[in-house]
Amino acid sequence: MGKLDGKIALITGGSDGIGFATAQEFLTEGAAHVFITGRRQDALNEAVKKLGSKKVTGIQGDTSNMADLDKLCDVIKKEKGHLDILFANAGIFEVAPLDSVTEKHYDNLFNINVKGVLFTVQKALPIFVDGGSIILNASVLSVKASPSQSVYSATKAALRSFARCWTVDLKERKIRVNALSPGPIETSVLRNIFTTEEEKKQAYDSMASKTVMGRVGRVDEIAKAAVFLASDDSSYVTGIELFVDGGAGQV
Repeated sequence: MGKLDGKIALITGGSDGIGFATAQEFLTEGAAHVFITGRRQDALNEAVKKLGSKKVTGIQGDTSNMADLDKLCDVIKKEKGHLDILFANAGIFEVAPLDSVTEKHYDNLFNINVKGVLFTVQKALPIFVDGGSIILNASVLSVKASPSQSVYSATKAALRSFARCWTVDLKERKIRVNALSPGPIETSVLRNIFTTEEEKKQAYDSMASKTVMGRVGRVDEIAKAAVFLASDDSSYVTGIELFVDGGAGQV
């Protein structure tokens, strides 16, 4: 018996990193079907291949594009009829000092990290089961300041507010909404920021030093927390921000 036996799940941004690892965990825990999205068809195809299950469907699309979201929900409705779990994971990370913030930087982050999450959830609601679970992938930066990350941090703080408000909006349907906030995690997005191994090592050492555990986290550690919030193990948990950050945001 798995914790997600028979559940239909959607994970946005599932081609790699946290989204991909969560898809693996959902399948391990018995999910009947997992839909994953990604903006690049080649990366999405590779992810579906690596997951190696007929219980996975990859749907190419951009969560900030309304037509792509409509297509996504139409496919899920046609193939499975409903959703039990939504992990709104798709997002981007960009940095800019305050005096260098541009309109493009702001729009890129808010369009994908905030607008995309809002309308992913809104458009999924007609096919969402009462009593289901919605998880928003936020960040420890929703509560911690970091240089040159003010706009990114603001997008993640918005998701924390969404979790609170939507918990109230959806209480009659008994849909639980929670924010999952990772600390520094080893992902391709993080790795690709650095141009040299020495630069990467210095950055990772710096991030690790800000955690109580003295290390950067793994994607599977976030995925296991997502399973908890998606399953009946968290049946009395709603409206929270669950930090999976090695203590970085708490101590």
